[in-house]
Amino acid sequence: MKTALLFAGQGSQTVGMGRDLYERFGVCRELFDQANDVLGRDLRKICFEGPEDVLTRTDNTQPGILLTSLACLAVLKTQVPNLEFSAAAGLSLGEFTALTAAEALSFGDALRLIQARARFMQEACETTVGGMAAIMGMNDAALAEVCRETDVDIANLNCPGQTVISGERDKIAKAVELAQARGAKRATSLTVAGAYHSRLMENARGKLAAELAKVPVHLPRVLVISNVTARPAVSVVEIKELLVRQVTSSVRWSDSMQWLIGQGFTRFIELGPGQVISGLMKRINKDVERLSVSDCATLDAAAARLNT
Repeated sequence: MKTALLFAGQGSQTVGMGRDLYERFGVCRELFDQANDVLGRDLRKICFEGPEDVLTRTDNTQPGILLTSLACLAVLKTQVPNLEFSAAAGLSLGEFTALTAAEALSFGDALRLIQARARFMQEACETTVGGMAAIMGMNDAALAEVCRETDVDIANLNCPGQTVISGERDKIAKAVELAQARGAKRATSLTVAGAYHSRLMENARGKLAAELAKVPVHLPRVLVISNVTARPAVSVVEIKELLVRQVTSSVRWSDSMQWLIGQGFTRFIELGPGQVISGLMKRINKDVERLSVSDCATLDAAAARLNT
């Protein structure tokens, strides 16, 4: 059975994430304590105690989710010593987590990079007036035409029938109205700080490229699927280029999962807070095996299944 690890993106955060794992496992405590040392601030307290409005700030959410997701992987390895996986993928910031799990990035460098990325994206949000909307139950070609007519971008192709669009806030409002008029089952504006994965994030691209240039990146030891291409990168140069492009490009999550399934992957393990990715996978292909690890209860269930 070919196994792939999947890592959460922004929006999966919840106050208290990682806390019960921290209290039970020394390897988890080491990671959270190391993260505080790397970042020079108490990210652990924000993850465990919030408050929610502080945790949901981009500069806290992104490193917090990366940290919690890698902690989930670390504790899973202690419970399943023979754990084997042949691919990894992550939703948006989760791609950095996937690269870290695949040993292309060190833990410290990944934390510093994702915190810088979050800051750059927040700065881009503050210099633009952007928004996003979820469009449900609309044909891809019809939605692409709506985006073209309203001058907005497709941000996330999450699963069949679920797409997120991104752009200037007033244009997003027009796109929502037009999508509803053309048959979308639901079209809803999202409460977000800005227009992620759209051209409005252009200001963050160059800054992230400069940061990536300073960081050692290695070829991953397993396949890591790029959000931009829905395929594995073949070189370190391409990995860095795609991470930069990802900031303003569509996240092709559904295509990424379909490619892995086409390569014979039948078990997918979601690591990190929430179960958003498992929910998407159920709509992409309900026949594959879906496991998740976000806390002690889900860890124990996943370990029991993997050790059989």
